[in-house]
Amino acid sequence: MSAVNASTVSDAIKHDHAELKECYENILRTQDTDSKMRWQNQFTWELARHSLGEELVVYPAMERHLGQASKEMANKDRKEHLKVKELLYKFQKLSPSDRGFEPPIRSLWSELNQHIQEEESHDLPALEKTLAEGDSKSMVSSFGRMKMFVPTRSHPSSPDKPPFETVAGLMAAPMDKLKDLFRRFPE
Repeated sequence: MSAVNASTVSDAIKHDHAELKECYENILRTQDTDSKMRWQNQFTWELARHSLGEELVVYPAMERHLGQASKEMANKDRKEHLKVKELLYKFQKLSPSDRGFEPPIRSLWSELNQHIQEEESHDLPALEKTLAEGDSKSMVSSFGRMKMFVPTRSHPSSPDKPPFETVAGLMAAPMDKLKDLFRRFPE
């Protein structure tokens, strides 16, 4: 199943989480520098797009549909994303040949995995309970479209709430996408 073919926004998010885990495991498992760099680029690309997609589509939906506690939940998730973005920003600058290459990705994954577990066990089920089936499917489309237009690298100093995040993302995305043309990714 691809994220675009997911029947619920939770399925799309979980699909992305599984892809991120696969990239992380490939970074650690791969022995040669070129392959590590390709998986590093893929992980960065996936995580940057996924995070912004959640912040622009999922978290606002939480705030609209989940009542009183939803703003706290969305803000907590945004804070966790900021920490992950800061760690990703440091990791994306490293070369796989650097001695200290693996500790940052392990630290990043530790933070990210904790966020993923909370999101999949609490936040997404709570959101899905409030959405009509058509609303969740519509969010899948919005989430997928949003990921096509957002930056593909981490920019932790950018705003994390719409509409400012959208403007900042639209400004950063073209430069990221241009640089992606010269980056190597797994085949």
